Amino acid sequence: MEEQKQQTAHTSGGAGAISLRPMQLSDVDDFMVWANDPDIARFCTWEPYTSRDDALAYIAGTILPHPYYRAICLDGRPVGSLSVTRNEAASDACRGELGYVLGSGYWGRGITTEAVKMAAAEVFGGARPELERVEAVVDVENEASQRVLEKAGFRREGVMRKYFVLKGRTRDAVMFSRLSTDDDS
Repeated sequence: MEEQKQQTAHTSGGAGAISLRPMQLSDVDDFMVWANDPDIARFCTWEPYTSRDDALAYIAGTILPHPYYRAICLDGRPVGSLSVTRNEAASDACRGELGYVLGSGYWGRGITTEAVKMAAAEVFGGARPELERVEAVVDVENEASQRVLEKAGFRREGVMRKYFVLKGRTRDAVMFSRLSTDDDS
């Protein structure tokens, strides 16, 4: 079995030590802090979790088997999560989609930006060698997430009108991408 490493970084904003590590079932209580928050779920495909058992089932059935699903940790404690999912179609297998959430009590500290930078370095550094492109599709109204991606070195490619349905409404989205060949700056 391949050993999964934990990356750690410190932010200049004094947020503490930020690290990425695989999620564990024992993270369920921390997971519930962000997963049951309606402010966080607003731009997510899921509704807020209200049941610890449902959260455990999701962690066991979806998160643990996922090849790149990480807890975003602050000083060792999960405060959010991040994943990079490879597209399934053979013609799209060089691309992966980035998704992330962070507990609202930690917003505005640069934690997600640093976590996204760390994930891109890890993915392109060998964790997902089949991927040449990581992309993020962001609701056009989610300006904070757009800033995260820009600060993390992703390029804004454009607005896709009426691109997806979220909670019963057709939404516009902004496409961001980062290539394995992009500069780290």
